[in-house]
Amino acid sequence: MTTDLEPLDPATGREMYLDERSHELADATIQSHRYRLKQFVQWCDQEGIENLNDLSGRDVHRFRVKRRNEDDLATATMKGQLATLRMFLRFCATIDAVEPGLDEKIILPTTTAEDAREEMLSAERVEKVLEHLEKYRYARLEHTLFEVLWHTGLRVGAAVGTDVEDYNADEQFLELVHRPEQGTSLKNGKASERFVALNDRVCSVLDDWLEVNHPGTVDDYGREPLFATQRSRLSKNRARTIAYQYTRPCIYDEQCPHDREIEDCEAQPTAYAHACPSSLSPHPIRRGAITYSLQSGIPEKVVSDRMDVGPSVLDRHYDQRSKKEKLDQRRQYLPGNGISSSSNQRDK
Repeated sequence: MTTDLEPLDPATGREMYLDERSHELADATIQSHRYRLKQFVQWCDQEGIENLNDLSGRDVHRFRVKRRNEDDLATATMKGQLATLRMFLRFCATIDAVEPGLDEKIILPTTTAEDAREEMLSAERVEKVLEHLEKYRYARLEHTLFEVLWHTGLRVGAAVGTDVEDYNADEQFLELVHRPEQGTSLKNGKASERFVALNDRVCSVLDDWLEVNHPGTVDDYGREPLFATQRSRLSKNRARTIAYQYTRPCIYDEQCPHDREIEDCEAQPTAYAHACPSSLSPHPIRRGAITYSLQSGIPEKVVSDRMDVGPSVLDRHYDQRSKKEKLDQRRQYLPGNGISSSSNQRDK
């Protein structure tokens, strides 16, 4: 072991790392790193590793095996946790707490296309979430946001970038506009601008939100955000927290599938909802909405245009229909089966 190392306990090292990264990472990302490294710090405590100077490649391997086998993590989750640990050890090397190159001994698991597409909010589960929100938070910010995200499949950045004037209640649509100079850009720029049709249910909730609960907030550009808090436009970070908060099973089922004591669970505080193994960010909500649309028989071209996702990406990351399901749905569009070709027109 290098003699130039300076003693540092794992918990203090974690706080130093988080403080250093807080200047470059979003708050939600810092919270995620805090949770991931908490597992490592606890493991060090259990193993009697009080000084990071003593950490070896073999120790890192033992931690990896423990997380993989005992905690039964999904491959994608495991990869994320180890990637954070690798960055942490790289930082520790710069402050002479661990040997240089220790981070390179962490082997990240390989994720496949199946791993990338497996995490999504199912239709059955979102029904429970929406039932809970409708009962306890009807037409408030959280309920309204969830209804729009699920029924439109919008990216969270697109949703929070809309204004009150972008909502047309009479014709039931949202207009998405690329406004990068005012802090609300769309992922694909001008190409992402479009009209998104809304159903009666979403419009009813939006109407009640605007009439009763919308705070009337105006942003720094004189715009009235459709999704707003008392002080500002809803941020993407806050929207993500809402997603994590209400996709925890204990919220809508009042029980924990992970055998945790709900009152003592580290994911119970809203700020740490992401620490729940079952909580989901907005992207799995979008993935679930897209998949549900495809499974409901909506033509791929319509889904592609409506959700602003290319056909190849749609097929690779979202389409979970079986070959037989695809066959049965294509059969509906054969001549003489009663579906007009107008059904294939673009729904923007």
